[in-house]
Amino acid sequence: MDDKTRTELEAAVYRRLVEHLRTRTDVQNIDLMNLAGFCRNCLSNWMKDAAEAKGLAMSKDESRSIVYGMPYEEWRQKYQKEASPDQKAAFEKASHKH
Repeated sequence: MDDKTRTELEAAVYRRLVEHLRTRTDVQNIDLMNLAGFCRNCLSNWMKDAAEAKGLAMSKDESRSIVYGMPYEEWRQKYQKEASPDQKAAFEKASHKH
């Protein structure tokens, strides 16, 4: 497989992942962090890092809007729930890995 095709496939997979996360608003970021070691915010940070590596200016708000499909604060108000004590404990236990 040539590099162009691989990059196109990777981009398609990324778009599908982001769309999946947009539809699964029931899955909280802390759950993603506890289970997978990354969350929507990580994806947005990676997007920002990639843009900057290409010499493109991108704010944190811009990269989060790309991942969340709306302004981050709007997503938080609509979908984010308070983390349970169990979720917080799991995060603290694993946070040294993040």
